Amino acid sequence: MTYPVALLLQGRKVLVVGGGNVAAQKVRGLLAGGADDVTVVAPEVDQSIEAAGVKVERRPYEPGEAAAYRLVLTATDDRAVNQQVYDDAEAAGVWCNSADDPERCAFHVNAVVRRGPITVAIGTQGTTPALATWLRRRLEQELGEEYVTLAQLLAEHRNALRSEGTPTEGLPWQEVLDGGLLDLIRSGRTDEARERLSRCR
Repeated sequence: MTYPVALLLQGRKVLVVGGGNVAAQKVRGLLAGGADDVTVVAPEVDQSIEAAGVKVERRPYEPGEAAAYRLVLTATDDRAVNQQVYDDAEAAGVWCNSADDPERCAFHVNAVVRRGPITVAIGTQGTTPALATWLRRRLEQELGEEYVTLAQLLAEHRNALRSEGTPTEGLPWQEVLDGGLLDLIRSGRTDEARERLSRCR
């Protein structure tokens, strides 16, 4: 079993070992998740990685260097390198993921759908990544911009309550959400949705 979390990567050092297409996908995912201090180490590095604006070091992985990072991902086709990186990370207490190599993972990278402040992660505990990708595509079609508007309205109302000193825990949020807010937003009646939400206090 796994325990899903959302990592706050801004300001924390991340290492990606590998420079091919899979590494490029990992880099894109990290940047989308807020990482701003990513280093890629590999003898050869895909152009798209360089264009992403991350630090690039064209060289082999050096034993022990995983210890200098908070998070490490390997994306090479060399099992010996993956093993070295994983062993170094484990010894240093650093979380490591090896692409398509669940035996050398301290965590799994989920398929992700992002809509504004909403993040939905789909995981299969590393057993069937294709299924996670398929589910992600289905959710991408379902989660339209109306969900972003809904999240913004909820955040706006919650912040207003907190600023006036009203506790927001224990309020009937689920009841309000089940009361048709999304349908109002979908039909362009955002002001009406906001007014209905204002009754939640």
